[in-house]
Amino acid sequence: MNKPLNLLLSLPFASVYEGTVEGYPDAYVPELWANESIAILEENMVMGNLVYRDFENALAAYGDVVNTRKPGEFIAKRKTAADNVTVQTPTATSVPVVLNQHLHTSFIIKDGDQSKSFKDLVTEYLTPAMLSIARSIDQILSTQVFQFLPNAAGQLGAISGDTAEKFLLATRQVLNVNKAYVQDRNLVVGTVSETALLSDKTFTQAYSVGDQGGALREAALGRKFGFSIYMAQNTPYSNAAVTDTVTGAINNAAGYPVGAKSFTVDGLSAAVANGSWITIGGDMTPLQVTGSTGGATPTALTTAQAIQNAVADNAVVTIWGVGAINAAGGYASGSVSDITYDIFTHDPQVGQGVTFGTDSTIYGVTAVDTGAKTITLDRPLEATYADDTAINLLPAGSYNLAFHRNAVALVCRPLALPMQGTGARAGIANYNGIAMRVTFTYDGNKQGTLATIDCLLGVKVLDQKLGAVMLG
Repeated sequence: MNKPLNLLLSLPFASVYEGTVEGYPDAYVPELWANESIAILEENMVMGNLVYRDFENALAAYGDVVNTRKPGEFIAKRKTAADNVTVQTPTATSVPVVLNQHLHTSFIIKDGDQSKSFKDLVTEYLTPAMLSIARSIDQILSTQVFQFLPNAAGQLGAISGDTAEKFLLATRQVLNVNKAYVQDRNLVVGTVSETALLSDKTFTQAYSVGDQGGALREAALGRKFGFSIYMAQNTPYSNAAVTDTVTGAINNAAGYPVGAKSFTVDGLSAAVANGSWITIGGDMTPLQVTGSTGGATPTALTTAQAIQNAVADNAVVTIWGVGAINAAGGYASGSVSDITYDIFTHDPQVGQGVTFGTDSTIYGVTAVDTGAKTITLDRPLEATYADDTAINLLPAGSYNLAFHRNAVALVCRPLALPMQGTGARAGIANYNGIAMRVTFTYDGNKQGTLATIDCLLGVKVLDQKLGAVMLG
């Protein structure tokens, strides 16, 4: 906890409602909790420390929109000695970021614990609470990887010590072709991909190279091939062994070359719905079905994406799990509610990508309640979905994000303090683009102090060309 304590001492004190209350324990000063919460959060985020978050800290409310600008491009012109220069007008695209993620963790500090020191309360309550928020922020940011799937390289389920360097170089090539900034590129990998990278001697010595403290230092694999490489446990990954699948095969003697989108198939005994996802052995990139011939015994499939690797005759075609929304009223656009599901034999997994119906918009699953049969998504719904709408699982495997910090924005704005006269004591703190609020109220029924730590977030992909996915 050395870094949080040192950081705490450097943080500006925030505004506090109602000041010091006579007889109130010193350990319950809300601005002290708010500052320490940011220190712990900074220490335990990986993705949150790598994306763009340079925004002002004005007070905000849920649903507010913050506008940032994506710089335009200039074009170099030629001239002779007799020519005037060509004056270009700089253009920038305004990108709205909606503050639609209100994260909070609340807990009761029982009366018997009120005599504990601030240090003890931090250890017992604040640190675990902030770890939950850090984990949630990193999950939300990590699942933005699915927005960069058009820029994918590698193969799902195929990363190993023998293929890791090849996959990484292919990902680098994607960014280079897209003219992404060469400087300050990051690659955040999951546990499976990290093991594969460390199995390659190229990365062995890099494992101990880290120039920052806390989570970043512990997660750093060093800088290789133009990337600062980090491991993050929240990087999207799903296990194929516990995912619903149906299989068939390619039925074409010549196989199919790179770029193919239509495939003759056999061996399938059930209809393949538009919107579902498939992979083909030898290619192993995510392909979303847009057309099917043959009804209940499909003989041909068409996909939105082209294969990136040639596939042979009899290559296995895997159709990944399809469930359905199980909610009488469905879900409206903008809903932040957990999605109730049914039909799946195996429950969806945290880190899995999902689409609904025939839509191509991909959401990331950040939590699963297998008892209630609900999934939590990485952001509010962008469309309205009725009861029984299909829930399509993306293919299992690792989705590792390579990106420049300007690819994704994290906006964190402070929430307003409670109104005077409510009896609540609250404080807010701002540091390095992160804002946190802490509120204390007494709960007579539970005989303790209710502490709520919360923040208001918005996450947005700013430039798809600045990111790529290394499949593994």
